[in-house]
Amino acid sequence: MKCRSVACIWSGTPPVHRITATVALNHPPTLYTGGSDGSILWWDLSISDSKSEIKPIAMLCGHAAQIADLGICCPVVVSEQNTDYSSNVALNSSFDHDGALISACTDSMLCVWSRSSGHCRRRRKLPPWVGSPSIIRTLPWNPRYTCVGCCFIDAAHLSDHHLIESAEGGGISLDKESHNRKPSKCTVVIVDTYTLTIVQTVFHGNLSIGPLKFMDVVSSPDNGEKHFSVMADSSGKLQLVPLTKASHQGGEGETGLQRNSFQQETETWENGVAEAGKVVSIVTCRNIVATVLKDRSIFRQLGSDIAIGVIFFMNNVLSLEGNHVAGAMFLEGNNSKNALITGEARECKNFLVWSDRGSAVVYTISYLNSSFNSEPLCEIPAASYPPDARLSFSFVRLGQNILRIESICFDVGDLFQWRPHVTIWSLLQKHDDHGKLFHECRMLGEDFSFLRSISGASLDHKNESLSGCNSKLTSIQSTASISETVNSIDADDSWSYSVPKGQIVSSSMVISENLYAPSAIVYGFFSGEIQVVWFNLFRGLDSPAGSPRLEVDSHISRQNFVGHTGAILCLAAHRMVGAARGWTFSQVLVSGSMDCTIRIWDLDSGNLITVMHQHVGAVRQIILPPARTERPWSDCFLSVGEDSCVALTSLETLRVERMFPGHPNYPAKVVWDGTRGYIACLCRDHSRISDATDVLYIWDVKTGARERVLRGTASHSMFDHFCKEISMASISGSLLSGNTSVSSLLLPIQEDESLSQYNLKNSESGSTLSKMTGSSTSLANIINNSNTGKALPITPFVFGTRKQPIKCFCPYPGIATLSFDLSALINPFQKQEPVVKDGDKQNNSYTKDRGSKSFNAHHVTSDDGFNTDRSFPDAMEEHDWITSLEEYLVRFSLSFLHLWDVDCELDELLITDMKLRRPNDFIVSSGLQGDKGSLTLTFPGFTASLELWKSSSEFCAMRSLTMVSLAQHMISLSHSSSTASSALAAFYTRNFADKFPDIKPPLLQLLVSFWQDESEDVRMAARSLFHCAASRAIPAPLRNQEATQHTKLVRSLTGIEGSEHEISENEGTAIVGLSSESLVETQGSSKVEEAKLLAWLESYEMQDWISCVGGTSQDAMTSHIIVAAALVIWYPSLVKPSLATLVVQQLVKLVMAMNEKYSSTAAELLAEGMESSWKACIGSDVPHLISDIFFQIECVSGSSANSAGENPAVPASILEILVGTLLPSLAMADILGFLTVIESQIWSTASDSPVHLVSLMTLIRVVRGSPKSLLQYLDKVINFILQTMDPCNSVMRKTCLQRSMTALREVTRVFPMVAMNENSTKLAFGDAIGEISSASIRVYDMQSLTKIKVLDANGPPGLPSLLSGAPEMSVTTLISALSFSPDGEGLVAFSEHGLMIRWWSLGSVWWEKLSRNPVPVQCTKVIFVPPGEGFSPSTSRSSIMGSVLGHDREANTQETPRSMNYADRSKHLIHNLDLSYRLEWIGERKILLARHGLEIGNFPL
Repeated sequence: MKCRSVACIWSGTPPVHRITATVALNHPPTLYTGGSDGSILWWDLSISDSKSEIKPIAMLCGHAAQIADLGICCPVVVSEQNTDYSSNVALNSSFDHDGALISACTDSMLCVWSRSSGHCRRRRKLPPWVGSPSIIRTLPWNPRYTCVGCCFIDAAHLSDHHLIESAEGGGISLDKESHNRKPSKCTVVIVDTYTLTIVQTVFHGNLSIGPLKFMDVVSSPDNGEKHFSVMADSSGKLQLVPLTKASHQGGEGETGLQRNSFQQETETWENGVAEAGKVVSIVTCRNIVATVLKDRSIFRQLGSDIAIGVIFFMNNVLSLEGNHVAGAMFLEGNNSKNALITGEARECKNFLVWSDRGSAVVYTISYLNSSFNSEPLCEIPAASYPPDARLSFSFVRLGQNILRIESICFDVGDLFQWRPHVTIWSLLQKHDDHGKLFHECRMLGEDFSFLRSISGASLDHKNESLSGCNSKLTSIQSTASISETVNSIDADDSWSYSVPKGQIVSSSMVISENLYAPSAIVYGFFSGEIQVVWFNLFRGLDSPAGSPRLEVDSHISRQNFVGHTGAILCLAAHRMVGAARGWTFSQVLVSGSMDCTIRIWDLDSGNLITVMHQHVGAVRQIILPPARTERPWSDCFLSVGEDSCVALTSLETLRVERMFPGHPNYPAKVVWDGTRGYIACLCRDHSRISDATDVLYIWDVKTGARERVLRGTASHSMFDHFCKEISMASISGSLLSGNTSVSSLLLPIQEDESLSQYNLKNSESGSTLSKMTGSSTSLANIINNSNTGKALPITPFVFGTRKQPIKCFCPYPGIATLSFDLSALINPFQKQEPVVKDGDKQNNSYTKDRGSKSFNAHHVTSDDGFNTDRSFPDAMEEHDWITSLEEYLVRFSLSFLHLWDVDCELDELLITDMKLRRPNDFIVSSGLQGDKGSLTLTFPGFTASLELWKSSSEFCAMRSLTMVSLAQHMISLSHSSSTASSALAAFYTRNFADKFPDIKPPLLQLLVSFWQDESEDVRMAARSLFHCAASRAIPAPLRNQEATQHTKLVRSLTGIEGSEHEISENEGTAIVGLSSESLVETQGSSKVEEAKLLAWLESYEMQDWISCVGGTSQDAMTSHIIVAAALVIWYPSLVKPSLATLVVQQLVKLVMAMNEKYSSTAAELLAEGMESSWKACIGSDVPHLISDIFFQIECVSGSSANSAGENPAVPASILEILVGTLLPSLAMADILGFLTVIESQIWSTASDSPVHLVSLMTLIRVVRGSPKSLLQYLDKVINFILQTMDPCNSVMRKTCLQRSMTALREVTRVFPMVAMNENSTKLAFGDAIGEISSASIRVYDMQSLTKIKVLDANGPPGLPSLLSGAPEMSVTTLISALSFSPDGEGLVAFSEHGLMIRWWSLGSVWWEKLSRNPVPVQCTKVIFVPPGEGFSPSTSRSSIMGSVLGHDREANTQETPRSMNYADRSKHLIHNLDLSYRLEWIGERKILLARHGLEIGNFPL
C-alpha cells in the first residue's frame, strides 16, 4: 500500500485544450470535456435563474493521445428490477449516485474515473487487434458494460503537430474519404468497466458500409428485448449487428453477456440520402434514426427505408449566410402536455440542431401512426467571434438547460492557442400576448477563461506574502464575486486577451539530479526560448537563527537559454559520467526544436556547447541512456525526428555515433535497453486500414545493425515486453531513463511488485549513481556552500532500495507534478535485506523493522558502493536543521503540500520554528494519483483545491495522513520544531475540518490499511485520524438511526447544504427508512438489514480508494471488516446492534487467513474487544479458535515449515500478535477451555513442539493479567506446569524446563496460596475457595514431581460452630497465604476466614514415604489472629476470637446473602478475594503477616 500525495506546479500559461468529446452529469451538475492532447477537464457547474457559475476544477491526466469519446458507466451496479435504462435520461439519472466516467483515446487507452474524487480507478490499454477506439456507448440493460466501436482509419487522429492540416471542427475530410474505396475494417467489443477487459467481441472484420462514423446501441422496434449495435458511415448507410443478452438482464453477479464470438447475422440499410447531400450527423432515439444533412434532417424508423418526416432548416439562424449545420442531438425531453392539447397521446421529443458558428435551433417533433409534426421551439444565437477564428462547437443537455461547449483559436497559424469556453442556456416556458405557449432560450452564465484564471493565480502568487494572509483569505471567500466580474467581460475583450508566443510552453521537464528530490523545472517555449527554474529553498542561510536575507532573497533562480528559432519540442538533462574531450562541463541540457536542430547547453555556466544538424525534420524526442548502461554509451543520447530517423549522439565526442534510418514513418515510441544494448522503435501508420502496418524495429546499439522487424499485433506485444524488461532493470522502477520531457503517459507503466530484485554490483552502482548525481559531495561541503548563497546540492547516497521519495512527471507541456511517497519520505535510507540461502537463514530473518530509522549523517555511502565514515566540522552543529537529507525531504514536501493562507498563525509558526519556505514563486495546486501513473490535478487557487477536499474522501485521507505523519516524523528529526509539528498535526486532524465543516471526512477504509505500516509515525497518524473522523465517516450500512439523525443535525447547524443522496453517496449505500430503523430497535435486526450488512462486509468489488493506494480487491474486503470491527469496539452506540454478531465471524476468518497486511490488525481488534464485544458472540467457539492458533504455530515452526525454505507460512509479525496479544485475551475469555486445550496439546503434539512454550508463555500472561479468573482452576494450572517438567519425558523437560520454572515462580509471586521453598525442591498450593469441610493443601517434590503430602486444612474440630452462621457445606475462602519454613521442613498457612494461622510439620517417617495414598496430615499448631486494622475491607470474613468475644456481629451482618447459589457465591468470593496477604519468616520460629507490604502482626510459633 502506498500513500502518495501530489503537488502540481503550473507554468502560468493556460494549457491547450481543443475539445473533441463531452459528457455531463445532472447531480451534481458536472461537465467533462476531452481534448486533443489527451487531457480531460472537470468542470463544476452551479446553475440557478439568478446567477450561474462554470469553473474548471481539475485536469484528468491519463491519456497521451486525442480523446476519442467520453461516456458514463457504473463499474459496480446494484440490480434494480424495475429500472428502465432504455433512454439516456433514465441512464443518466441512474449514474448520479454510482456512476463513473469512462474515457477512450485514439492510442487505445481506456480509463475509468471516479465521479466523486476524479481519480482514475482503472487504466488499461486495449489489445492492438481491436484498433483505435472512436465511440463509446453504455449498454441500456446493464450500465456496467460499455460498447466500444473501434476503427482502423485514423486520419483524424494525427499528432498535435499535424493538427493544422486536419479539417474544421475535428471532422474528417469527406473528399479524402471518398477516394478510399477499400473495405473498412471495424471492431465492436463489449468492455467491463470494472476490470476494463473485453468480455465479448460483437463484430470484427470488414464493414458492408463505408468507414465507421457513428455507432449506438438501440432496441428492436418489434421486440424491446432485442438489442442492436447500429453503425453508420458518412453517406447514411446503416449496418445493424445484434447484441446477445442473458435472460436475467445482467443481474448482480452476472455479466448478462455471452462470451461467444461475434455474430455474423448483420443487416444493412441503404437510406438513399447520399444523392441529397453529404451527411453531417446521424443520431438515434429509441427506434427513430435522424439523418442530418446540410439543409434538412430526415427521420426514419429503425429497420425501414421509408422516411416518416423531414425538417428543413429554413427561416432561422441555421439558414444565415456563413452558417453550416455541424451536428444534432435528441434532448430526450418529455413534452406530452403539448400533444395532449389535441386530445391524442403522442410521443414528443426535442431535437437540437447547431451550426459551425454556435447557433442552434430546438425543434419539438411528434409522431403518431403516419402523422409527423415538427415546430421550432427556441433559438440560440451564434457566438460573436472574428470571421477568421477557428471554431468548434458541441452541445450537451443538462437537466432543463443546454450547455454550449466551444473551442476557439484566434491565430490560425498557432495551434497552441486553442481555448475552451462554456455557456449555459435555459429553456423557459412562457406565454406570449396571445396565450400561446412557447420556449425562450436565455443565457444563464459562462465560464471565465483559463487564461485569466491561471494568470490571476500567477499574479496572486507573486504578490503574496505572510503579511497579506488575511487579504488572501478574504479573496478566497469572495470567489463568487470575482468570477461574476470575470464572466461579465465582453467577448470582444477576450479576443485581444491572447497569450504571446513567447509565453506559450511547448515542452517541459523536471530535473532530478538524484533519486530523492527535484532540483529544477525546465520550460521550453513556442518562441524557441528555454528557461530553467531552480529550487533553491536553502539559499541565504548564514546561521540557524536566520538572517535578514531570509525574507528578502528569492527562493528560486532562473536561467534563460536563447538560440532556437522554432518551438522547443523536447528537453533532456544529463550528468556526465566521463569527461568530454576539451570541455569542462559536468551537467548538460539537450534541447530539440521545430527548427530541426539539437542544441547542447552547459547547465552550470549557461553557455551553448554546440549545435547539431543530424535531422532534416523537427526533433520530437530526446532519450537518455538507462541505468547500468556501459561506457561509452552511458554519455550518449538518442534523438527522434519527424524525418523518421533515430540518431545516437555522444556527449564526450559531440558527434553522431550511430544513425538508425529506414522507418516507414515517425517512430512515436522509442525505448532504450541499456543492459542488453538494444533500441526498440514502434511506428504506427496513421492512415492505415489494418493493424498489419504497425511496425517494430529493434536495433543493436553497438553495431548499428537492425536486428529484427515485427509487424502487426506482434509488434505491440514485443514492445510491451521490451518496456517491462527495462523497468525491471531500472533502479527506480521507471521506464523513462533520466530527466527527459517525454510524457510519462506515453509509455506503459509497470507495477512495482513486478520489478525484479537486482543486486547491484559496486561498479554498476557507481556508474549509475554518478550518471544521475555526479561526483560524491560530503555534507560538510554542502554546509560551506550555503554561506556563499549558492544552491545546495543533495548528497548522493547509494542504498539497496528502489524507493523514490519524490517522483517527478510532466504529463503535458507546462505542467510539472511532484508525487510524494510517504513511506519513502519517512524511511528513505532503509536498506533491503539481502537474500539469504536456505541453510544460512536466521529464525528472525523475515521480521520487519517496524521502527522509523533516522538517518545518521556521519554514515555516508560513496559512489563506488563502499560505506565510509566521515567526520564533519563544527559547522554541522551550527546548521543542524539542514545537514540531514531526510530533514530536507520532509521540509521540501511540507512546503509544497501544505495549505498556505488558511491559518495565518500556523503559517508563521511553520516559517519561524520549522524553517519551512513558502513556494511563492511557483503556482502550486493539489493533485491525486490514480492507477498506473494517471493523475488528477486541480487548477490553481484555493477554491479548486477546496473542491477536491469537499468531494473526495480518498484525497482527504491521503493528504491528511501524509501531513500528520510527516509532522510527527519531524519531531524526531528536529526537537526544536516540536511546537510547530504538533500544531501542524492538529490542523490536519481537527482544525481544518472545524474551519470548513463541509469537507469530506477521511475515508476509514483507507486509514485502516495503514494501521500495520512499517513506520510508527504512519501507524499513529492513521489511528489518530480514524478516531477523529469516525463519528462523521461511519459508512451508511453500518450506521445506527441515532447516528444518522445526529449527522443531519450537525450538518443543519453548521449550515452545510446537502441532500439525502449526498450523505448516502459519501458513505456507500442508501440509508434505510425510519420505519425499518424503529423496527430494528424494538424487535432486532431484520433479515434484510442483516443481508445488507453481510453484503457490505463481504464486498469484494474494488472501491475507488483501492486505485489510490495500489491495493487489490482483497484489500477492499478486509478493510471493510477492520472498519466494522473497530467501530463495534470503540463506537458501539453509533453502529447497528447486529453488526457485532455479523462481523466477528468475518474477523476470525481474517485472523486465521494469516494475511500479512491485515491479520495482525484483526488479531489486535479481536483481542481488544473480546471481553466487551465478542465474548457474547463467540464464547463457545473460543476453544476451537485457540486450537486453530496452536495448529498454525505448529505448522510454521515444525519440521515441515523448516524444510519449506525462505518464506514461512505465518509471518513473524502476525505470529507475535497471535502469541503475545490474541491468545492471552482468548484464554482470559474462557479459562477452562484454554486449560483443556493446552492439556490436550501435551498428548497431541510433539514433545519438542513450540506449542508447549507458547502455552506456558500465554499462561504467564494470564496470571499477570487476570489472576482471579484462574483461582477456580489453580490445580489445573499447577498440574499442567508440572506435566511440562515431567522427568519421564526428557525431550519435553529439556524444551520447557526454563519456561516452566518461570511460570511457577510467576504463579507463586501472584498467588499467595502457592509457595516454593528457598531451594525450589518443594511446592505447595492450597485451595483458595471451597467448602470448609474439604479444604486441603498439596505438597509436591520438585525433583520427582510427585505428591508427597496432603495437609488437612479443614481446621480444628468445632471450627464451624465457633463461627456464627457458617455451615460446614457453605463455600468460603480457605487458604489466603502459604509459606515454607527456612529449612523446608515446615509449612505455615493463613486463612482469612477465621483469621487463623496454622503450622504443619513436613517431616515424614519411612512408612509414609512408601505409601502411594498419603493420609491427610493435621496441623501441628493453630494461632488465632485478633481482628483489627489492616485486613481487607471487601472480603467477607469471620473471626473466631471476635465471635467468642461478641465483636464480630457487625461483620456477620455484612456477609453475602444466603439466597445465593453455589456458583454465584463462588463468583462473589473470587471477585472480593484479596491476593495481597503474605507470610514472611522472622528468624526460625516467628512469622510475620502482612497485607500490601504493611505489617498486620507477628506471631511466634
